[in-house]
Amino acid sequence: MKIVPISLPTPFYIGPVNVYLIKEDPVTIIDTGPKTREAVDALRAALRSAGLTVSNIRRIVLTHAHEDHCGLARTLRDEAKDAEVFVHNWETGHRVGRFEYQEHLQLLVRAGVPEEELATMRKLYEGVRQYADALEDDHCVDLNDEAELQFDSGSLRVIHTPGHTPGSCSFIREADRTVIAGDCVLKRVTPNPVLTPDPIDPARRFRSLAEYLVSLARVRSLAPTLVYGGHGEPIRDYEELFNRYLRAIRERQGTVIGLVPREGASAWEVSRAMFPDTDDVHRFLAVSEAAAHLDYAHSEGKLAVEISEGREIYRKLDEED
Repeated sequence: MKIVPISLPTPFYIGPVNVYLIKEDPVTIIDTGPKTREAVDALRAALRSAGLTVSNIRRIVLTHAHEDHCGLARTLRDEAKDAEVFVHNWETGHRVGRFEYQEHLQLLVRAGVPEEELATMRKLYEGVRQYADALEDDHCVDLNDEAELQFDSGSLRVIHTPGHTPGSCSFIREADRTVIAGDCVLKRVTPNPVLTPDPIDPARRFRSLAEYLVSLARVRSLAPTLVYGGHGEPIRDYEELFNRYLRAIRERQGTVIGLVPREGASAWEVSRAMFPDTDDVHRFLAVSEAAAHLDYAHSEGKLAVEISEGREIYRKLDEED
């Protein structure tokens, strides 16, 4: 089975995105890049170099539904004459109406985001949505954990690796333990646990960090020899990266807990103390990270949480607690 990495430009701060062509029958592309002229031109050129065109693609598989990874899915599906699009059913970013979920707004309010900041974040969402065309639910096939994507010369096993998003998936080629991990594993940065409604109960926040730690351990249990991430270079020493991630997460946990005053603070307040100079989309990512770490600290019995005027307020535990 031939896996061909392709780097595509994006308009986002993360830089180029990696998509992966499986040059076997049925021809498959894992992730698509954003819906920009630069990305689609680069993808067409890469396919030509491989002796293919978009019309040869039979399957479009999404590791997750952020615009830099799913943006061209509709374009490729239509041009390839209804190629199948595979995505986990816990993902929502590719769906029609994905930005209209009232649950997402309520989660930001509960995290303490001020009203004027909510308006700014809404405008940012509107700016980002231009980089992906939505898909109807009947355009998609569910990716199921442990399912096999079959090819003429082998298969890829689906590994559900939630954390970065609820429906994030990775794929392993068992023959040589090569993993395609999307944004679950990145060589240079620790993926951001994005604030998202829980797929089972949208009134709750998805416990992204706890799930992410389980996913990292699950990838480790596969003993991967090579991991292809959604951005940057491939990883050839996953054990070293795994331990580096754990150290970074432990250090950030200590920082977050240390920023909670005795009288308590919201996730928004902790995020502003942790990243005082951020602006634009980074403020959303900052509050996402703060909320994820506060949730995890609470689940570990290190912080208490209460609701005050519709906001979640975290506070340090008293000695007797």
